[in-house]
Amino acid sequence: MEELGIDINKKTILVVDDEESIVELLVYNLEKEGYKTLQANDGAKAVEIATKERPDLILLDVMLPNMDGISVCKRIRYSLNVPILMISAKDTELDKVVGLEMGADDYITKPFKIREVMARIKANLRKSELMMQPESKADGEENVINVGDLSLDLKKIEARVKGEIVDLTIKEFEVLKYLATQPGEVVTREMLLKKVWGYDDYVGAIRTVDVTVNRIRDKIEKDKANPKILVTKRGVGYYVIGNKN
Repeated sequence: MEELGIDINKKTILVVDDEESIVELLVYNLEKEGYKTLQANDGAKAVEIATKERPDLILLDVMLPNMDGISVCKRIRYSLNVPILMISAKDTELDKVVGLEMGADDYITKPFKIREVMARIKANLRKSELMMQPESKADGEENVINVGDLSLDLKKIEARVKGEIVDLTIKEFEVLKYLATQPGEVVTREMLLKKVWGYDDYVGAIRTVDVTVNRIRDKIEKDKANPKILVTKRGVGYYVIGNKN
């Protein structure tokens, strides 16, 4: 089966939850769609399986025995750069922010609709796959974007600020890349959700953009209070300062 440009039969998803009924529901629907699945019921096991098997995407519950989902996410990010979708019964801004700041790509709240989960999985896999594919360039077209002190190598998926490498996740790199291709132009949060996350339904997801941008600033700005690269246009969206070199 191939949908939205994704060869689903080649994609493996790790489902991490200590509620057996949730795992069974997710695994059943994922396998029905053609995905391969792995399962873990506690945090320590999730880290072990993720590190060994290197799945293409991880569905990760926040509340887990042995090691909570936030810690699992942080540990996995040391060795894997795959989409991580956190799932939790909690719906506070703090929980969502902490999860995203630890490197999660998205946050889904229980009780969830299975169709929404599947849609977000496909969107994240599609964007991740596009990021990992070498782009075919026309003659003379660049593989490196230079805007002021920022340099993005599209082949290596590597970011540099004043020549120093910055460690970004795929999602962070893609946000920065989208903004850097149009420096000085304000891009709305809704547009970023559509172009970078692949979402057509923005309900409950706007905060995801804000947290991701904040995480990028932690890594590329010397002074977050006075950003010189990635700037907020209050009430509208974000833009990258400078001109393409």
